Amino acid sequence: MTSKKVVEQEDEGLCDYELIYIISPEITDEKLEATINTVNQFISGKGGTISDIEQWGKRRLAYPIKNFEEGHYVLARFKLKPGQNRELETNLKISEDIIRHLLLKLG
Repeated sequence: MTSKKVVEQEDEGLCDYELIYIISPEITDEKLEATINTVNQFISGKGGTISDIEQWGKRRLAYPIKNFEEGHYVLARFKLKPGQNRELETNLKISEDIIRHLLLKLG
């Protein structure tokens, strides 16, 4: 399990979120990092601040998803404006590399 702490800035009007997403097990390590960076750049580009990224590594799924038995798990904690979460979820659904995600609003 890898964890990266990112400096957190205090911004008004931002809500705390936690995002867990599963990336396809068939992608290369370079593509895995690129996918994680794409999600991080989307959050940062919309005025959000990322406080923590944890890569849990490749794990077995509880049940098959899109014919996959395992996937790369990633947990992200961040702050984002409430209106931007729908656009983030839409982009996660469109992504071919992300097979499942769960976005939670904290607090």
